[in-house]
Amino acid sequence: MDRSMDGHPLQPEAPNAVPLRPASTVMRLARMGSLHQSRLSFMRVLLRRLKTNGWVFDRPLWRINEKGVGVATYRASGPERSYTLVAFAHDLPDDLRSDRVIAEAWDATFTLHDGDLSEADIERLGSNVPYQEAGRISEAELSLSRANRSVRLFDYVATCLAAGTQPDVAQIESVGYLMRTTAVYGSGKFGAADRDVWVERPEFAGSFQPELLSVWLIRTFTIDMVEHMARIRSPETAVRLDPAIRRRIGVGNSTGLGMAPFLINHPALIHSWIHARESAFARVRAVKQASRQEISVFTELVQRALVNAEDWKVEHAYQAKKIDGLRNDLTTTLHHLSTADMSSDYVWDRLYRWAEAKLGSEGQEQLISLMLEPYPRLVDDLAVNMAADEAQHFRIDGTMKIGTLRDILQDTYDWTADIDYDSRPAQARVWYVSEEKLEPRLGERFEEEIADYEQPLAPGRDAKLALADLATFAADETVAAFLMAHPEHRHITRRAQLVSHYPYGEIRDNTIAAEMLPIDLLRCKLSFFGATKFDPRSDRWLRITMFQGAPFPDELAALDPDSLVYPPLSDMPDMPDMPDIPDTPDSEAP
Repeated sequence: MDRSMDGHPLQPEAPNAVPLRPASTVMRLARMGSLHQSRLSFMRVLLRRLKTNGWVFDRPLWRINEKGVGVATYRASGPERSYTLVAFAHDLPDDLRSDRVIAEAWDATFTLHDGDLSEADIERLGSNVPYQEAGRISEAELSLSRANRSVRLFDYVATCLAAGTQPDVAQIESVGYLMRTTAVYGSGKFGAADRDVWVERPEFAGSFQPELLSVWLIRTFTIDMVEHMARIRSPETAVRLDPAIRRRIGVGNSTGLGMAPFLINHPALIHSWIHARESAFARVRAVKQASRQEISVFTELVQRALVNAEDWKVEHAYQAKKIDGLRNDLTTTLHHLSTADMSSDYVWDRLYRWAEAKLGSEGQEQLISLMLEPYPRLVDDLAVNMAADEAQHFRIDGTMKIGTLRDILQDTYDWTADIDYDSRPAQARVWYVSEEKLEPRLGERFEEEIADYEQPLAPGRDAKLALADLATFAADETVAAFLMAHPEHRHITRRAQLVSHYPYGEIRDNTIAAEMLPIDLLRCKLSFFGATKFDPRSDRWLRITMFQGAPFPDELAALDPDSLVYPPLSDMPDMPDMPDIPDTPDSEAP
């Protein structure tokens, strides 16, 4: 039975109390690979917080020459602190341009500094940041990152602006970014400040907030760079980007296997993300009476999501099929909304139950994200809980009885019952760490000699192995005695004790199966970041766009970042008249 954070069963307590969806439904790879950004995605949380708390932004330094080489700084100043992005622009030869993590040169490199900068800081960082892993930053820096240009689009936009014209929006949308990051490091890597330094700061409550602040400011740097190069080419005719076109430009990112095991290695953190989203959804399903305004907001967003899906083009067959299904699901939903009775009680619960019967997982998960949008007062407070102190879960409870551990393993890993881990397809893959870059990789067990280097990233298989050895122990013996005899089961024992309280922390699928797609893991994580238009380049890496549509620092005070996530309606047909809905100012929720 699936359980809540405190270990209690996830069951309804009253007719108007909606239970969270069970982990057995949510934590399947195919569904995790269908998640979409939402109000709880970290990019949106960041911008909403910056706007609410009145942060202001400026560019203290622009020291970029006519070749596009130099340094610039971008400062974010809030109620208590300031942070400064330091951007180093480089002249990168084409033969050195690479998105691979093993690259050693980039078009631009960055760090996020804690506070204001001195000339000595800039000199110190200039001697280290451009070299990335080969250099070192200090605890005064919170992140380290690098980016490369999308050469074709960057040059096209610079040429248009230099000639005094605006670039074609269709050309912008076909790529979505002028630069793409190939890594954004934080939390102590390469000398940066450890998470403990900033974790209690309210502006960074949640997950990955310093890293995403870096990316958002990098986005501004990319626009400044293309406008700067346009002015260099033709100072008499050059113009700036139109704000509406500018907002359609995000920051690209190439993400591969290095990120994929994250969801397996951080069960408490992943539980906090999924639990927050599922709690928000349950709150919305429990709304008794939706107002006309709430339904109107939702309906428009379904239309805008369809515009987004129509513009979402990929070459990868797996993702292309999913997008086709999403378009069909959204079209089906719009037809349903035109005839459904939206005035009766618990309309969102009824709509989801309809979606379960009529739509695929891609469409279902898109609707869940859209249902959260009209309810900031029910959803937004959950964002601060999307973090975890994972150190507290490291110690194994050796006093636990064998019978209890056996029950946990059988309950949590019941989905392994029909998996024959002795078969070649069920154990076809091996997760290991490359010696060259110390990055996770995925190999073929029966084609490569890598089994000796396997990482413990197959909890389902390891749970079955532990259960086999537990069968020789009495129920009243202790876990300590078991692990003294079988230390190879320490990792799965620790994991089982943890996920018994955090059910959304465990993936309910075989992570070493031949048919397993790492891009499902990548998309799940990146949807929580707030990424859009996932573009798989294989089953092991993909490209995304971050902050596309979002306001820039100079317009954050005047624009609502939550209203800009989906593209505006253009040639979409008008919806039929909605049925009469009581004009209640506030919806009721338990």
